[in-house]
Amino acid sequence: MSLSIVILAAGKGTRMKSDTPKVLHPISGKAMLFHIIDESLKLSSNITVVLSHKFDMVKELLESEYSGLNIVKQDLENFPGTGGALKGLEFKSKKVLVLNGDMPLVKADSLKELTDTNSDIAMTILELDNPTGYGRVVIENGFAKEIVEQKDCTKEQEKIKSVNAGVYCFNGEVLNEFVPKIDNKNAQNEYYLTDIIKMAVDSGKKIEPIVVDEDEFMGVNSKYHLSIAQDFMQDRIKQELMESGVIMRNPKSIYIDCKAKFIGECNLENGVAIEGECIIENSHIKAHSVIEESKITNSSIGPMAHIRPNSTIKDSHIGNFVEVKKSTLNDVKAGHLSYLGDSEIDSGTNIGAGVITCNYDGKAKYKTKIGKNVFVGSDSQLVAPVTLEDNTMVAAGSTITENVPSGSLAITRVKQKQVDGFFNKFFRK
Repeated sequence: MSLSIVILAAGKGTRMKSDTPKVLHPISGKAMLFHIIDESLKLSSNITVVLSHKFDMVKELLESEYSGLNIVKQDLENFPGTGGALKGLEFKSKKVLVLNGDMPLVKADSLKELTDTNSDIAMTILELDNPTGYGRVVIENGFAKEIVEQKDCTKEQEKIKSVNAGVYCFNGEVLNEFVPKIDNKNAQNEYYLTDIIKMAVDSGKKIEPIVVDEDEFMGVNSKYHLSIAQDFMQDRIKQELMESGVIMRNPKSIYIDCKAKFIGECNLENGVAIEGECIIENSHIKAHSVIEESKITNSSIGPMAHIRPNSTIKDSHIGNFVEVKKSTLNDVKAGHLSYLGDSEIDSGTNIGAGVITCNYDGKAKYKTKIGKNVFVGSDSQLVAPVTLEDNTMVAAGSTITENVPSGSLAITRVKQKQVDGFFNKFFRK
């Protein structure tokens, strides 16, 4: 079967109240438009995306993420509306699936139900207990006959619970015949895709209604809708992960990016956030820790730790209030209250409480290299660039500005001084 897909993403999305185009707002770490493109690619590589608002910006992002998309610009000035989005397009495929770029929860399996029908048009419908405000889909003998807007409904039609969900699969010839005939003779002076339904019925075409899930086919038109879609997407991601073996304590409190990957048996405690393209393998992420764009293997992180982008942590324990940034740690213990940035730390090394790598001088970042079996005492500062070779020690409270050779103890404390009788002298009445 020859299938092409058209994704309508030209609208301004004014209800989002944002300078960011509506279709670029993220759901679980990915622009909502990208979600629908990814599902579409499971069905066909022949995809057209119709844009208009901030065309250059959206086009650039699409081209940075995908290759082979047909990106076109809708002439909103002359042909506004969903029907106007198809004006000027040529439909050579046997079937054309028309989707909306603001439906990030739609899944390929549901769309395949539309493409598998033999009708001239398959249209999605929702069965709502309260359809007030929606256009009703009149169905006779199993086929859709017309879409009646709420204000035009008769008393009997108001009782209809079937409403239009806005996704269609057309026979390509039907679109080639009727798209040129869509006009804007209506109160809004817009070209409506739904006008094809009436024209098709009048010409004897069969329109098959396909009932779909209201949650899956929800459109995102405001930041409130965005939050609802986020919750649905998170539930979907977490259910799949838990069924594949990931343990989650209080899943509702956890955030997981759709690009994150989990290998083996992992344990996520409450309040954990996994952001970006992380890989978590056989690891325990404790409460309220944040992992960003990093790889964690056979390690425990947290509670309340922050692993920032481009970090690789293996066979290590990272404790509470430890921040790691752009560092590689292999078989390391950093129990609490440390900052490890731009670092390479090797096996058997212990990082004491309050240790920081001073990696930034106000102009540039520098690297700290720590070898094997190094003991760094509490409240020490390692001023990069600096290297601590294997089998070295740093005394607590030291500021290290020079390389420490293997086997050495580095200490920079000043000599302690006692003043006898000072307490009584200071507090005397």
